[in-house]
Amino acid sequence: MLRLRVPPPVPHALPLGPLLRRYAAGSVLACEPVEQGHLNRGYHLRTTRGRYFLKHHFDPETSDPAVIVRQHRATRRLADLGVPVAPPLPGRDGRTVTVIGGHAYALHPWIDGRHRHGGQLSTGQSGRLGALLGIVHAALEHVMPAHGRTPAASADPADTFALIDDLLLRVHRHRPADAFDELARHRLLERRVLLERYAGRRAPRGARVGWVHGDFHPFNLLYKGDALAAIVDWDRLGVQPRAEEAVRAAAIFFVRPAGSLDLPKVRAYARAYRRTAGATPAQLAAAVHRVWWERLNDFWMLRWHYERGDTRADPQFPAASALAVWWTREYDAVCAAFTE
Repeated sequence: MLRLRVPPPVPHALPLGPLLRRYAAGSVLACEPVEQGHLNRGYHLRTTRGRYFLKHHFDPETSDPAVIVRQHRATRRLADLGVPVAPPLPGRDGRTVTVIGGHAYALHPWIDGRHRHGGQLSTGQSGRLGALLGIVHAALEHVMPAHGRTPAASADPADTFALIDDLLLRVHRHRPADAFDELARHRLLERRVLLERYAGRRAPRGARVGWVHGDFHPFNLLYKGDALAAIVDWDRLGVQPRAEEAVRAAAIFFVRPAGSLDLPKVRAYARAYRRTAGATPAQLAAAVHRVWWERLNDFWMLRWHYERGDTRADPQFPAASALAVWWTREYDAVCAAFTE
């Protein structure tokens, strides 16, 4: 699921002098926050020696230097296999992570490019996107160590019913009431009915766990023209059911504003993914069911809005909340698009 990052701080708060000296990257000429991204803070640096992407690993869950080093090693090995990534630059001491004042930083080459959502991709390009993700999963199997993780249990509808009741109370108490409150209340009541109807179809544990990118969505891919330039932001690199990442990514790339999926593009994407990842139709069908169930039970956007007072995800809510309903109604068609 797409998550938003915290806003970047002002550039002058960064220890740019010490950082650039450690990388022999010259003197700073300009530093601009990069607005697209997730979890951590990024900056476009122009120096006397070139252009760079400076990453401040700010998120507590992903800022452990040892975890960052693991990500860096993975991207270097993926680059050696021809996967389009942007490995970090080593400092004077050969290290790729610099810790200053308790904060971890990494410097990457700057890559010109733009993000493209599914509506900007042709059917053929959608297929190439699926093939790329399959290649990433297959390559990670070669470059990452073995793991012993088992899939997590799916969401318990009893917990979701309690969350819905709590959110409905928060909506009722919100003043002044607005259009977002009205939509939130409608979707919460609608979802409760759906969960009551389909509680007996709770998804089982996932299968075929392996190393995945963990956050494969449009803001983490850069295109130059029609060609993919780089997969970036590997902060969520981890062990998860692989086919579920493929389904989850498709639900982000190919969701339409009204909340439906562009199934012809999904079909091209899924066929290519199965081919390059070596995944079977049965594995994709199981992943479709797991992600569908996840969507029925997920209210992170409303929790951000009502529990945190954080409205950055609000623009995503209409399409995302409608998708859960549409997916339930068109379940067989969605499954067929991923498996045929």
